[in-house]
Amino acid sequence: MADKQISLPAKLINGGIAGLIGVTCVFPIDLAKTRLQNQQNGQRVYTSMSDCLIKTVRSEGYFGMYRGAAVNLTLVTPEKAIKLAANDFFRHQLSKD
Repeated sequence: MADKQISLPAKLINGGIAGLIGVTCVFPIDLAKTRLQNQQNGQRVYTSMSDCLIKTVRSEGYFGMYRGAAVNLTLVTPEKAIKLAANDFFRHQLSKD
């Protein structure tokens, strides 16, 4: 299995999929963090991260947690694809037998 090389397009596709999965998993947490940070001291809407996520789902629906994620998905997908493919390429080129 170590002798078999994976093609560059396959590496780019794998990296892009990894980026999509990463953003999809982390975006709700990042949304809650941002909303908690944007609260004013006098107007505290959320008490914790879980409270923020629950209130977001109740008021905006499940997909409300992903509102605005399209920009991140568009930018992170090629970035991760290039980064992971380059990492693999340089690791292969610089490794010693």
